[in-house]
Amino acid sequence: MKISIKRKDAFVSYEAEGRTLLEALNWLKANVDATLAYSSGCRSSVCGSCAVRVNGKEVLACAHQLQEGDVVEPLRNVPILRDLAVDMDKAYAMNAKAKAHQSSFVQDVALSVEDEERNALQSDCILCGSCYSACPVYAVNEEFLGPFALTRVLRYVSDKREQNPKEKIDTIQINGVWDCTLCNACTLVCPQGISSKADIEKLRARSAMLGYTDPSFANFGGGFGFDGSPHF
Repeated sequence: MKISIKRKDAFVSYEAEGRTLLEALNWLKANVDATLAYSSGCRSSVCGSCAVRVNGKEVLACAHQLQEGDVVEPLRNVPILRDLAVDMDKAYAMNAKAKAHQSSFVQDVALSVEDEERNALQSDCILCGSCYSACPVYAVNEEFLGPFALTRVLRYVSDKREQNPKEKIDTIQINGVWDCTLCNACTLVCPQGISSKADIEKLRARSAMLGYTDPSFANFGGGFGFDGSPHF
């Protein structure tokens, strides 16, 4: 089966064998070109390390069913190490920057089944980076906290055991929830079916409850609809 793989600045065509893209990449490395670089791990859509772009969309190589003429590229918005292998360190660092983790001390409260289900989907994130690759905001603003970091923030501020959810909400006001365009590109490529768009909308609502507003509204201060008089 003929596929094209982006290597450096050019696409190279190969005749490959395999049911999935990852099987084809393994076959090519073993039988055609041992220098081909890509990442893989569990081969079961759990670790997220094999995320790439195929025909312009982010997928997991281990889950993508190989098709004639597939065009394979590395993820966008992250440094390329070689071929399809990318460096996700900066994207992962956004989790720490957004305080997307449980506080050191948690409240000793019992969780109901409903409490556990509330955060179940957000907990399924496998950090594959597909959402960062698809995100148009992260493409132009490398300081944007990004989809999976914000999803993880919601997971923790929604946890009854979290002692200081406001601290996390405070942290995501700059380069965070208000910078997202709500385009939904992240949701469309998430292999776990997580909607970071919906999560960010919930974080905006929580931010508003704490007195925060979209800072872009300040650009319209004194304009029509704010002080009751039009300006021409």
